[in-house]
Amino acid sequence: MTINDLRGVLKGRVLLPGDDGFEQATTAWNLTVRQPVAAVVEAADADDVAALVRYARRSGMTVTAQPSGHGASGDVEGLILLRTGLLNEVEVRAKERVVRVGAGAKWGQVLAAAGPLGLTGLAGSAPGVSVTGYTLGGGVGWFSRTYGLASDSVRAIDIVNADGEPGRVSAESDPELFWALRGGGGDFAMVTALELQLYPVPALYGGRVIWPEHRTRQVYEAFLEITAEAPRELSVWINRLHPPGAPPLVTLDLAYLGEAAQGQDLLARLDKIEGAISDSRGVIPIADLGDITAEPTDPAPSIARAELLTGLEEDAVELLLAKPVEPLINVQIRHLGGALAEPGGGAGASGTVAEPYLLGLLGLGLPHAADATRAKQAEIVADLKAYISGHKPYTLLSPGETAAKSFPGGTLARLREIKRARDPHNVFRANYPVHG
Repeated sequence: MTINDLRGVLKGRVLLPGDDGFEQATTAWNLTVRQPVAAVVEAADADDVAALVRYARRSGMTVTAQPSGHGASGDVEGLILLRTGLLNEVEVRAKERVVRVGAGAKWGQVLAAAGPLGLTGLAGSAPGVSVTGYTLGGGVGWFSRTYGLASDSVRAIDIVNADGEPGRVSAESDPELFWALRGGGGDFAMVTALELQLYPVPALYGGRVIWPEHRTRQVYEAFLEITAEAPRELSVWINRLHPPGAPPLVTLDLAYLGEAAQGQDLLARLDKIEGAISDSRGVIPIADLGDITAEPTDPAPSIARAELLTGLEEDAVELLLAKPVEPLINVQIRHLGGALAEPGGGAGASGTVAEPYLLGLLGLGLPHAADATRAKQAEIVADLKAYISGHKPYTLLSPGETAAKSFPGGTLARLREIKRARDPHNVFRANYPVHG
């Protein structure tokens, strides 16, 4: 059987180079990432996934899966790109506080289904990101200070193994594979569905406050004061923004899992900073969680880099404020800590995140701007070298990096052993393979 013959076996589309729609189907969400794959398969269901894996195993080919390509690395030359966007079912079992999601479901769907029931999953900032890709990589989001990494909230996983056989993985049925998939990426099996723990949301208060650039130091001082004493139910992110063609700004993004009155008290320090351009703080329906940051929903050429910081002492803040943001669009600091830093008995391969802050650097990836973007990111990282741990969760890796940055030596060695045992012929390749 050839790749072309798959058209007679699968219910979903098979696209080859030269076919109408092939180039579009290979496109990652980040348009700076190129994906020179041998074919694209758009699975109609889990049976299609199993049939494709059996074909790849027999023919000596490798499959990489992407619902939408938010985490694409570009390391896919000659591979079969599996699009799982049609596997997008979402089933909330409210009494169990569990949601079952297909491999192509997005966080916005989960929040829309769970929110009216007073529940939430551990989503990130962008509702258009796939639940599966985000969760298999660990997943650091708005409620991680309260409940930990998204990967540690997985209760069961539907997979297709390297022989093309479907199965269900849990802590009881296969603890080794269950551990590896939760934070170790998708190198060990093809995931077709997840079951995730949901959490009660009595209320959610938050929003974004924007000030002009000359308030940056005052906003940073408030950020440090608030995060020094913040309960784990409160997450605060600070952004130095310089949108193309617009004046520089400083913003605080805020989410508090609690009543509005308590949130207002915790954030009263912000009311002392005059001159806010806008302030959207208020009660937020869980379904509208993505509105806090209002991140772009359409594919765009961008270059992102993330680093974990061991602290934000006075000299680190001075380094962050000393230079303009341009040519970057955003220099962001997220407050971490809380449950992220606490080891749990049921933790997956991601382990814990001990560092208290996350640095995010975002710039344009357009040809005329890419070199300047990377240079500025490297400059900021060099300035903050004394505070950068060098470790980061898998979900924060970016093109050019490897899985070795996400795992201590012993963890990486264990993941590689599991890869060799479960997929000795490399039928699967994650965005950042643990074996290379």
